[in-house]
Amino acid sequence: MTRKTLLALLAGLVALFAAAGPSAAATAHADSVTWGEVAEEMNEILEDSWAKYQAGQISEAKAQVDVAYYSYYEKLGFEASVNSRVSGESAATAEYEFVLIKQAMSAEGEAEEVRSHLDILEGLLVEQATSLGGTKESATATFFEALIVILREGFEAILVLGAIIAYLVKSGNSASLKVVYGGALLALAASAALAVAINAITALSGASQEITEGVTVLIAAAMLIWVSNWILAKSDAGAWSRYIKGKTEASLSRGSVFSLALVAFLAVFREGAETILLYQAIRARAEETENMIWVGLGVGAVALVGVYLAIRFFSIRIPLRPFFLATSAVLALLAFSFAGSGIKELQEGGVVRVTPVDWVKTVDLLGIYPSAQTLSAQAIVLAAMVGLAVFTIRRARRRAADADRLATSASPTTATTQDTAADADRLATSASPAAATTQDATTDAAAPPATGGS
Repeated sequence: MTRKTLLALLAGLVALFAAAGPSAAATAHADSVTWGEVAEEMNEILEDSWAKYQAGQISEAKAQVDVAYYSYYEKLGFEASVNSRVSGESAATAEYEFVLIKQAMSAEGEAEEVRSHLDILEGLLVEQATSLGGTKESATATFFEALIVILREGFEAILVLGAIIAYLVKSGNSASLKVVYGGALLALAASAALAVAINAITALSGASQEITEGVTVLIAAAMLIWVSNWILAKSDAGAWSRYIKGKTEASLSRGSVFSLALVAFLAVFREGAETILLYQAIRARAEETENMIWVGLGVGAVALVGVYLAIRFFSIRIPLRPFFLATSAVLALLAFSFAGSGIKELQEGGVVRVTPVDWVKTVDLLGIYPSAQTLSAQAIVLAAMVGLAVFTIRRARRRAADADRLATSASPTTATTQDTAADADRLATSASPAAATTQDATTDAAAPPATGGS
């Protein structure tokens, strides 16, 4: 990444967060509300939901659950604080309980299940608030929350961008870097626009936001599968040599460049708007320690740049084949993670059901969550990647075998040519005595007759 481009990306990142002031919803609760009070308010809303459910007002009851989740747990930054200061597993458990409550409400005769999930969630919210301290944000808490948000949301994007850019440099396609940079910068602008729209238009927030994020992540997962397999196909030395010979000045085709730029765009855009909204919530709660937000953001940005530079530094020193294989594996792992995260977003948006799998533990970094739907999506992605990898490797071996056969079939022709030349030499050699005899006879005929004695 050139220095100018790096500065442009960092400046764009800082400008986006600086421009994104606290949202109205977050500001309304920021002045005097503690985490304990937020949890208490959410539980009151959930109890109101239960009352409406018992009265047969199913739609109104589910709407109240949405208010507790979207307007409080998510928008006020409760979820982000739990993610950064408690655990990702605790946050994911709460998110699934919100979904399971609405799911049980939609089914007939499931009052006991609804009440059970409400009790679990209400207790969990109190427990989370207690873990957060139940009080306003301290300077240290604000710093770590701001730091962890940018690291968590930006790490995967940096891995994708770093892998793609290192690949282009390593393969001699540095001229295509500007397209990938453009995709990342465009994603930052699109993220800011979406964040503004979500704040301004209520209809775009809540479930619509989750669905948008889910669809974006799943598209990114599909693109990563394709790019990962494409790079794997080039890891064979013979395949790479044929590829380079077929390109003018080792340039990528327009379609390939566009695909890489699209992956870069989706990697940044998938969490861009949500990240801005999270920082809005943090700013609303931490007016007295707002300077620590920028410190945390700055430290996190420097750490991400360090990750990127490490990728670039080590990629230059790694031989071509291991580098391509490693890059393909990283992108495949991210596709696996994105598949789980994308389905989870759709579950939170109410598009996909949740079937709990109790024995599975949440691994947020890998997108592993305790639901049959997320696990099934990841199993499909894993099967697709393994199948494509096997197909690609076998095809490379067949092509290598075909090349060997062509080389072998060309060898007898050379040998025949050599044999023909040898036969000509032998014919010439066998013809030499006859020529010599003829020459001797001619010499004898031309010589004067011998004379007698003296």
